[in-house]
Amino acid sequence: MNEEKSVGKSQKTLEQMRREVLNEVQDNYAASREIGQNNLPDLADVSSNAYSREMLLNLSDAQHRKLQDIDAALERMDNDEYGICASCGEDIAPRRMEVRPFSRYCIECKTDIEKFGE
Repeated sequence: MNEEKSVGKSQKTLEQMRREVLNEVQDNYAASREIGQNNLPDLADVSSNAYSREMLLNLSDAQHRKLQDIDAALERMDNDEYGICASCGEDIAPRRMEVRPFSRYCIECKTDIEKFGE
């Protein structure tokens, strides 16, 4: 597959992922509001309810980060920087981009960042 077709396919994948995350966020928001509106009769229910809300909020944070990553990848496509490592400037392996189309770093640089920080 040539590079242009590959980027086009990745763009469609990223746009689909973005729609899915936004749908998840909407579903979680509705669930969070529902949890907050229950009449809770005892402490165990209150604790369980608080835990459920906290889990939904944490999930929402992860979804927010994923949306940021997806949007950044789409921006890199617009700037013809997609698939280029933000650290070393080398091409990111096509297989990595297939598996994680919003990758900013090649495997080597990502490993270093995880070990030593950015």
